[in-house]
Amino acid sequence: MGSNDGLVVTITHGSEKHKLQVVAKEEHDEPTLQDMALSVEKITGVPLASQKLIYKGKSLKEMEQTLSSLGIKNGCKVMLIGKKNCPEEESELKKLKDLEKSVEQIASKLEDVNKELSGIQKGFLNKSLQVEALGKLEKRIKTTVEQFMKILEQIDSMSMPEHFSDCRMKRKGLVKKVQGLLAQCDTVEGNISQEMDKLQCKNLALSK
Repeated sequence: MGSNDGLVVTITHGSEKHKLQVVAKEEHDEPTLQDMALSVEKITGVPLASQKLIYKGKSLKEMEQTLSSLGIKNGCKVMLIGKKNCPEEESELKKLKDLEKSVEQIASKLEDVNKELSGIQKGFLNKSLQVEALGKLEKRIKTTVEQFMKILEQIDSMSMPEHFSDCRMKRKGLVKKVQGLLAQCDTVEGNISQEMDKLQCKNLALSK
């Protein structure tokens, strides 16, 4: 076996195992750690910068060292720790971040409706104007609910394979947040109709 046949190592990455033939770039050289790391990137999809290669419990760092000087021989097992670079996951994360911004904006509309409602509840508004104001608030809260529902649909339609763990966690958090805000919308909507009922009762009493 000539020196340029390189050597075969087994790379373990989580539950995956890869047989890897490491060949030096130059024909008569011995393969270096760098050569191995580049092959590892090709076969596992974990970028060089994110790789942590471990052999016999030690982290391998000196990229220019030859594998033989690191004690790595044919048939050795090397452990890889690191996340695959995944442009698909990056783009899904970006979508989630954009949706998060939208959620913040819609939440501030909910906040405004709430403030105006409590103003009406405290009687800051002339009785004759209250019915109209409440009607407008009711429309606004219904629109807010629709916007939140749309966002839930968008989150739902995103593709989330098992290994998109960051995405899945972020999605879970965002869904929880939107559900919480929808519950608040519900409460506000209930309070608005209570105020309307009160006014209608008073108006009825006055008209009798």
